[in-house]
Amino acid sequence: MRILPKPVELLWDKRNFIKNLSKHNVSVQEAEELFVNEPFTVAEDEKHSTDSEKRFRALGKTKTNRKLFTAFTIRDKKIRIISVRAMSKKEEAIYEKLEKDS
Repeated sequence: MRILPKPVELLWDKRNFIKNLSKHNVSVQEAEELFVNEPFTVAEDEKHSTDSEKRFRALGKTKTNRKLFTAFTIRDKKIRIISVRAMSKKEEAIYEKLEKDS
């Protein structure tokens, strides 16, 4: 099942951009790098999804190998990032296993 639209295009909410930069020190450029670097894993976030909007969570890394978690939705065939931050220890362990297996 293909989740991400092709080509990948991101839609930014100015408040989310400012929040992610100030709270998590993640720039727009770093967040966008997640969607083009491998390995990259996406799963539906059933807990935060609603009938009107599916939410997703993903693990990936930047060009500098910074490992990040992102929560996003897809609107009008564009990815709208809700939050992006450094991976937790648990997420990092999952991602490292994915890297090893790929």
